[in-house]
Amino acid sequence: MPESLLNAIWTALDLPAAALDAVQLVGEGALPSYFDVTGLAAASVGTATLAVRELMLAQGAAPGRVVVDRRLASMWFSWSIDPVGWERPPLWDAVAGDYPTADGWIRLHTNAPHHRAAALSVLGCAAERAAVARAVAGWSGLALEEAVVAQGGCAAVMRSLDEWRRHPQGQSVAREPLIAFMAAGLTSAAQGGQQACAHSDGAVDAAASGGRRAWGWTAGRPLAGLKVLDLTRVLAGPVATRFLAGYGADVLRIDPPSWNEPGVIPEVSLGKRCARLDLTQSADRAVFEGLLAQADVLVHGYRPDALEQLGFGEQVRQQRNPGLIDVSLDAYGWTGALAGRRGFDSLVQMSCGIAQHGMQMQGAGKPVPLPVQALDHATGYLMAAAVVRALIARLNEGRALRARLSLARTATLLTDAPSSAASPLNTLAPAGDGDFSPQLERTEWGPARRYRPPVGIEGAKMAWDRPASNLGSSAARWGQE
Repeated sequence: MPESLLNAIWTALDLPAAALDAVQLVGEGALPSYFDVTGLAAASVGTATLAVRELMLAQGAAPGRVVVDRRLASMWFSWSIDPVGWERPPLWDAVAGDYPTADGWIRLHTNAPHHRAAALSVLGCAAERAAVARAVAGWSGLALEEAVVAQGGCAAVMRSLDEWRRHPQGQSVAREPLIAFMAAGLTSAAQGGQQACAHSDGAVDAAASGGRRAWGWTAGRPLAGLKVLDLTRVLAGPVATRFLAGYGADVLRIDPPSWNEPGVIPEVSLGKRCARLDLTQSADRAVFEGLLAQADVLVHGYRPDALEQLGFGEQVRQQRNPGLIDVSLDAYGWTGALAGRRGFDSLVQMSCGIAQHGMQMQGAGKPVPLPVQALDHATGYLMAAAVVRALIARLNEGRALRARLSLARTATLLTDAPSSAASPLNTLAPAGDGDFSPQLERTEWGPARRYRPPVGIEGAKMAWDRPASNLGSSAARWGQE
């Protein structure tokens, strides 16, 4: 196992170090990269699953091994779904991408219509790639980044690893923990020094847990009955909640009426129900408040002030649901001048030096990013691990935790890790029939093949109860079709 990465993540969870002995690594091949991307994939997937194993032990299950397939973990960091007779929509907007500036390179992220409009407004050009390239060439990179961000768009100039490490934001992020845990509300059980008592059928005595509803796990489905409210978008948060759904969680994703991300929805909506609510409307706000009050877990990836502006800030959430496990994601970290800046995996790779390092090492004439959106995927599994860690605290100690993570901090984990296993000459064998689950997944778009799970726990199979579905395809209710 990639020891430095695995140990760093496991240490952040503050769980018994001896549990690492239960991890077994299988599978051949690695992703081509100047960084240990396959090591990050195996470590993040393996850690999240090892945390589930620890939760199962707290539920009274017998200990078992966690088997991580390095190859499948790497493949899940790209696309896990293979459409049969239909095609996924394009992932990228036609304008999105890397452009040379007057003094370097910049990346524009324009997948969302309002982000595209912001960039084009600043550049004053048509929505054509050639026109954008001509306009970008007349700008200095930093000036254009600041102008696009000020307009409400998303852009990032390319920096080197050393430039990012010297940058005030890079230094702030480096000082942040990989997973920042904080105390949330306490149950009356914790205040009285009691612990929740697990019964043989997986139920938890409501009195012992301070009146807090227990999730009704069953043998082999440690998250069954857990209510997870999903307020996340591309891509880390949806990966986290997809993982939780794989072990039985009831995941309800909520999006506003106008939002869509067609290129990734078939990939990340597996196992979930997806509903729409307009939180600017009183009726929908009332529905959301009811969902929030009943949720065990809230996972969200909006900018830090977005929920505050909607009237659902941190204090309000804790008042509505004192025992809520609240896990949040940010792009550029939670401290420093750039905390709260809009960002995505591809932008953080530019800012943090990953794309420039690849370009320099390869002797290329343009930025060379990671072969997959590894920051998104890895952070997603770390978010899932944080949720499970908080569930262990809730079960064993009767206390609630919240957690914060960021793409930039995950980038630091990767760039600081030894790269002895990394090579641009690494390869993974092409996907074959044996890599796919035997049953076709009946998605809303048509049948599809899905890779076999990249990890397994003895006594608990990772499996999803629902096929991928489109946004807004379900009602905003718990446990309802």
